[in-house]
Order: sequence, then C-alpha cells, then structure tokens
Amino acid sequence: MNAESRFAEFIHEWLHNQMGVPMESTQMLKMIILLTTMLLIALFFWIIAQVFINRVINRLVSKTDTKFDDHLLNFHVFRKLGHIVPIVVISGLSPVVFTDYPFWLPAIKAATGVIETLVIMRLALAFTNAGGKYLGETSKFRDKPIASFTQLTKILIWSIGIIILFSIVFGKSPLRMFTALGAVSAVLILVFKDTILGFIASIQLTINDMVRIGDWVSVPKYGADGDVVEVNLTTVKVRNWDNTISTVPTYSFVSDSFTNWRGMQESGGRRIKRPINIKISTIKFCDEDMLHRLSKVELIKEYIKERKSEILTYNQAQNIDLDASLVNGRRITNIGLFRQYINAYLTRNPNVNTEMMFMARQLQPTQYGVPLEVYCFSRIKSWIEYENIQSDIFDHLLAVVPHFDLEVFEEPAGSDFQALISKK
Repeated sequence: MNAESRFAEFIHEWLHNQMGVPMESTQMLKMIILLTTMLLIALFFWIIAQVFINRVINRLVSKTDTKFDDHLLNFHVFRKLGHIVPIVVISGLSPVVFTDYPFWLPAIKAATGVIETLVIMRLALAFTNAGGKYLGETSKFRDKPIASFTQLTKILIWSIGIIILFSIVFGKSPLRMFTALGAVSAVLILVFKDTILGFIASIQLTINDMVRIGDWVSVPKYGADGDVVEVNLTTVKVRNWDNTISTVPTYSFVSDSFTNWRGMQESGGRRIKRPINIKISTIKFCDEDMLHRLSKVELIKEYIKERKSEILTYNQAQNIDLDASLVNGRRITNIGLFRQYINAYLTRNPNVNTEMMFMARQLQPTQYGVPLEVYCFSRIKSWIEYENIQSDIFDHLLAVVPHFDLEVFEEPAGSDFQALISKK
C-alpha cells in the first residue's frame, strides 16, 4: 500500500472510528477531504513551478548569449510548461481520491486528459512561435518563407490536437478517429465546403494576425471600407464610414486582396502622397532679378546663396561663357527652387513627421505637365485631422506656385474659351 492509499485509509478510520461519522457519510466526507487536499497540493506545486520559472529560469535566460531562449521566454513557453505540473498531480492522485466512487474515474480521467492536451497544444504553439521568430531573425533564414512553415506547423498541431481531444471525449483510439475521418472526408468537404473554408481562413487570420476587431480595412471587391466589428467562422462584419454594415466572407480575406490600415495607425505617421502638375511652358532658368526676389524668401534664401556660389565656382573653373547662350554652364531653374522650397516647408511644418521619409520629387512628364509630388507623413493619423493637415499643405503650396513664375496645369473651362473668343 502506497503513501496515498495509507493516507486515504487513515482519513476513513479517523472519520468513522474517532469522529463517529456514520458509514454512509464517511465515504463522501473522505472524498471531499481528499479532493480538497489534492487541489491544495496541485496549487502548491503550481506555485512552486511558477516561482522557479520566474526567479530561476528567467535569470538564467537573461545571462545567456543565445537569443532562442529569450524568444522562449517572450512567448511564455516556460510558464506554459509549468501548467503541466498541477495536471500531472491531479491525474496521479485522482484514483486515490475517488477510490469509493470508481464510476467517476472515467469522467475525471477524460477531463484531465482534455486539459492536459490543451496545455500541451498551447505549449507546442508557443514553442513554434518562438522557433519561427528566432529563425526569422537569423541571417541564414531571414529571406526564407519561415512564416509559411510556421503556419503549416500550427495547422498540424491544431489538427492533431483536435483529433486527440475527440478521441479522449468519445473514448476511441486516435487511429480509429483518423480512419473514420478519412472515410467521410469527401462527404464532409462537399457538404461543409463553405464552413471548412471559413474555418481554415479563421485559423489563418488568427495565426497570421491579418485582421483584428477594430482594424480599419478596405475590401474593394465587396465595397467594404471601415472598422471590423466582428470576426466569426464564415463572415467578417465591417462597419463602413457611412455606418452601413458590410458582410464579407472570411475566406475572402485569404483568397482576395484587401488593405489593412493597422500598420499606418500603429506607425509614426500617415502618408501624404499627392502631385502638383506644373505647366511645362512655365519652367525656365532663373535670372538675376528672380533670384534677387526669391532671396527674400526665408525658407530658401540660404539655399540660393550657397547654390549661386557653387554654380559660380563651377562655371569659372570651366571657363564657360554664360552670355553666349542660356544653355551654357550650370544655372538655377524656377522648378528646382520650388522643389527646394517644398522640402524646407515640410521641414518647418510641425504637423509633418520629419523622422520619417519626406521629400518633393519630380515625376515623369505627362500630357498634364510635370508632376511635382509631395511625399511625407503627417504626425496625426486620425482621418479628419489628417485631411486638414494635407489640405493646409497644398493650400499653401498652390498659393506659392505663382511666386516662382510657375503655373499649375489645368484643362481649359468654358469661360476660358469665351474669354479667348471675346479677345478675338
């Protein structure tokens, strides 16, 4: 007789012989006492395991040079491993606790088996996340599709775990569950095609963290543009900006293209990317009068001074005759000065995040002129403030364009033709 059985026998004799508890009540009281003792022991060992993990393993991990154990710690692998300890204690002591109630043992065994399987599944998933994260940061696997292999491993873990859970609940061998599943797989796929696709898509969305409740998403195919309010097995509900609700099949987020704006919302700014089309015929070299006039502009006066000195030095060194032709030597253009003005203006604008990329760049000329594109990021990302910031920037730039002797291209309107006819 082991120590657990002797303790159970001691409780039985103490209740019946010393406390005078009737025989019909002794078994129930003994079971309650043993159950309480078992739970306290399981709690005690769980606390010991967590203390050991938090105080010993965490310190050891912090002192090692390898990064893999850091990822194990970040994904709580050691903490999840500690959850197995109380399950093992309960599984080992249950036969002693329920000695007088053997008909309860199968249910208790099934419940502990289910919990143990779930804990092991969580442990395996956390280990997979840590391994994928570690491999993704190494130089050897940095450009490899580690996420695909990680996703496949997680799907296998979920599939095997679910089959084991069903085998525990129904008391069947896992091999028989695999065989039965294979026999009816064709019928299941045909009948529950949409559900299976939605289920797989839900797992992929969860594993890859593609969509969360509260994300701003745009799905042009279904006319959805707004916040995700619900994600379930078969559909994703999106509250559009006009407060209508769009229902999008879950699988569409895997099979079709969509835009998730979460990255923008979590970043340091929201992108502004818009061109101003400059009329090509107004682009020219700056003469001295124009340079003198623009030298009074605070944002570019230092640039003009430095640029004039640089160009003068170059032209003198090359013995270039500037009076012979305007194309001789290096000269400053009005569109170049305007581009520098935009850069300086963005630098001084407090609403532009200058720690992120910002520039004014010239794009390929088209039938609508030369696009001068403003590319920057606003510090404020909410829609209304973002639109106000963007409008303020272009209000100012459009008003400044004529000061550089430039014109914004626009197609002629009816009033333009009338004015032309009246002149004639």
